[in-house]
Formats: sequence, C-alpha cells, structure tokens
Amino acid sequence: MNYVLALDQGTTSSRAIIYDESMMVKGTGQCAFEQIYPEPGWVEHDPETIWQSMLKSIKHALQQASLGSNAITAIGITNQRETLVVWDRISGKPIHNAIVWQDRRTADLCEKLASEGLEDFISEKTGLVLDPYFSATKIRWILDHIPAAKSALAQGSLVCGTIDSWLVWKLTQGKTHIIEASNASRTSLLNLDSVAWDEELLRLFNIPQSILPSVVGSSEHIALSQIPELKGVPITGIAGDQQAALFGQTCFDVGDTKCTYGTGCFLLTNTGAKPVRSKSRLLSTVAWRINNETTYALEGSVFIGGALVQWLRDNLSIVDHASEIEALAASVADNGGVTLVPAFAGLGAPYWDPQARGTILGLTRGTTSAHIARAALEGIAMQVTDVIEAMRGDMQDELSHMKVDGGASANNLLMQIQADYCALNISRAKNLESTALGAATLAGLGVGIWDSAEKLRQLWQPERQFSRQAEAKTTKKARNTWLRAVERARHWQIGDE
Repeated sequence: MNYVLALDQGTTSSRAIIYDESMMVKGTGQCAFEQIYPEPGWVEHDPETIWQSMLKSIKHALQQASLGSNAITAIGITNQRETLVVWDRISGKPIHNAIVWQDRRTADLCEKLASEGLEDFISEKTGLVLDPYFSATKIRWILDHIPAAKSALAQGSLVCGTIDSWLVWKLTQGKTHIIEASNASRTSLLNLDSVAWDEELLRLFNIPQSILPSVVGSSEHIALSQIPELKGVPITGIAGDQQAALFGQTCFDVGDTKCTYGTGCFLLTNTGAKPVRSKSRLLSTVAWRINNETTYALEGSVFIGGALVQWLRDNLSIVDHASEIEALAASVADNGGVTLVPAFAGLGAPYWDPQARGTILGLTRGTTSAHIARAALEGIAMQVTDVIEAMRGDMQDELSHMKVDGGASANNLLMQIQADYCALNISRAKNLESTALGAATLAGLGVGIWDSAEKLRQLWQPERQFSRQAEAKTTKKARNTWLRAVERARHWQIGDE
C-alpha cells in the first residue's frame, strides 16, 4: 500500500493528513498558531511557529496512522499563498515575521503605483490587480523598513519566498529554495505567459532576482525531505491552497468551477491552456503546471468568509462555538432588515478596495443576535455572488454548477442561501478537505500512484446538492440592498482621514 502525506499550511492552523491509494484518510494532525496584529490592518505570523506547528501535525498524523516515515511514498504541500517569508540562507533564521496575505500595510504603495499609471502594465503581465494582497509590495516593504533585511541583502544571504518555499526549505534542512508555479503566480513578479520571473516587474518593484526562489512545477520530483521524521521521502506535489482545492475537486475541464469556504472564500474556474484576461477585475492565475504544460484559472477572492463566524464567536460572543451559527441564524425567518458587509480587511474581488471597512446597517431596537447571525451568513454568500456575477461576464458562457468545500460549506443554511442568491446548482464534496486532497493527488500523480486525471475523477464523490428555492423577485431585492450597503462600506478609511 502506498501512502501520501499532505501538508496543509493554512492561515490559522497547520494540518497533516495521510491518504491511502483509495483517497481514504488514515491519520491526521492539526495544530493552531497565533495570529499577530502589530497595528490596525497589519497581520503577521511567526515562521518558526508555523514550522513547529507543521512538525507537530506531521508527528501526530504518523502516530495516528501507526506508520513510520518509511511507509510514506510521497509528500504533497498546499499553503496560504501570498504570505511572505524572508530569512537568512546562512543561519536559516527568519529576519522578520511573515507578512500575511490579509495584511494591508502596503496600501499606500499600491495607490502610489496606481497614480503613476502602472496598474494596467502590472495586470497585463501578471493577471493580477494592484493590491496589498500580493507578495511583491510585501517584499518591497521588508527591504525598505527592516535593517536586518538590508544587511543580509548586502551580504548576499537574504532569501524570500511564499509558505511553500519556507516549508520545503525546512523539510530539506536548507538544501532547496523553490517556489511552485501557482504560488509564484501570486507574487506580482511572475510573467503569466512565460511562467518565469519578469525582469521589468523586478525593476519596477526594485527587487533583486537573487533573493527569489526557483520556479518548479506542481507535480514532479521537487526535493527529498531531510528531517528525521520523513528522511528521504520525495516531495512531489505542491500547489497554492485554492489551486489545490480546484485540483482536489477534479475541476480538470474548462468551465469547471469550485468555491472554497475557509477563512476567506475563493472561487476558481478552469480556463484551460490560455489565461483569460478579466474585464471585471478578477484574477488570471496559474492553476497548476504539470509536464511543462500550464493550466490557468480565473479567480475571485473574498477576504472574510468563515473568519466572520469566528469574529461573531470571539469578539461579539454571539455563539460559543462556530457550529452554533447555523441554528441561531435559522431561528429567524429573515435578517430583520440587517445587512452586514464583512470588509474587515478591505474588499477583495471585484471591488479591490483596501480602504473599505466592515459595516452593519439596518439596526433597530428589534434587532437580535439571530438577525445579525443571519445577516452574517448572507454577507458571506453575497460576496461570493458578486464574484460569480463578474465571472459570468468574463467567461461568456453561463455558469450552471459549482462544487464547494471548506469548513463553512458544512453549513447547510449558508449553502442554501448561496444557491438562492447566485442561481447555481451546488454540489458539496463528500470530503470537505479538498485542499489537502489536491496536494495529495498532485503528489500521487508525481510518483505514479494514480496514473491519470480520469482515475481521480472517478474517485470524487458528492455528499449533498443544493438548488435555488427563493423567488427571483426576493433575491433581486436582497441583492440591491446588499450593493447599497457595499457602497457605504467602501473608501471608509479615506473618509475617516
């Protein structure tokens, strides 16, 4: 029996999952880690803490499966994508906390570049919009503000990368400095057509190529693990978390679409061998690169999805456990006139407004926690619907079906609200951990455990389906209210100043 170990390094926790050849889970480990908020709008992680949480998860998964490292055939990695790590290649130590994808500290730099008329130039080369979300301005901020980074750069020992780069560096004990293609496509430094670092972009952001990792494919022999727990096991699959979920959901054909409901919500559709340039400010991105052939995707990112439920639990104490939100929201027939726009980290696609802030409108003396809970679920679904409507315009053909996964997709009420608002048939995967599954299947393909995409498609199973039940008149009115609320949330930080 062959076993694949998937390492899923997320925004709030690290997980390790062991799969057998039938894609059955044999062992798991998970370890949460601290979120660091140095200033409003800033989000950081300690890279060493991330690694230790990953290592604990690996050990727990192996122990639960009663397997030794010699039983693992391959390692697959998936990760939070735009989060940036910088470290010293000689000491192997981080020079600064990782700057997380949610971080907004480079909003001013993005606005400056936009004012210089560079947004279209960057977008045409990268498929991305100009936003603090992506890694390039994070690198520039480190180089401009952290003395230790300037010193290491002068000495030639500074290196950087996304989380996949950091994990591979740690797994190989500093022998391998790489970045996988889908992760590289989220940096604003990769040419989307050539899938290589772009010299003009490097000059624009004033980033030396010497500190960047080498770009590798998504399913190939990348390196050998050197840590005692996984000595000699090949790393053969890597993809950014949302691309891994697209692969794990077997969205192999043009038009195949998925949405992952995690900390944020991420909608991707397969666009095939050529990138689709969005007219609606969606992202063109590498989905995966296998056998030197690139598959592309169109993506819309919602920054706050499941994190909104965590906020209701941790900050407002509306519920004690996240799982209680569904029953509370279902205890009322509607939102009682309340609209909640969860722009805590600005708004992602299709607005791309880093100055937007969270807004609750329509409060009255009759408003209850149940109304706010209902409005929160609707706020998640509305943001996804904004992306779907933009994607319909870019793809020309009407989308009719969407596969969903991620922790928040287990909420039946949320999925029904989603189906009502976006008028799509929704299939929820039997295995909600499509991100880890995608990393495992990429790794398995890389060593021949599975010999084709068609074999993987045969193993995918739906758990439940949802279709539109609400009347079009009702959903149209709700959509109009939502769009009015979004306008009030936008540009808030500028107005405050």
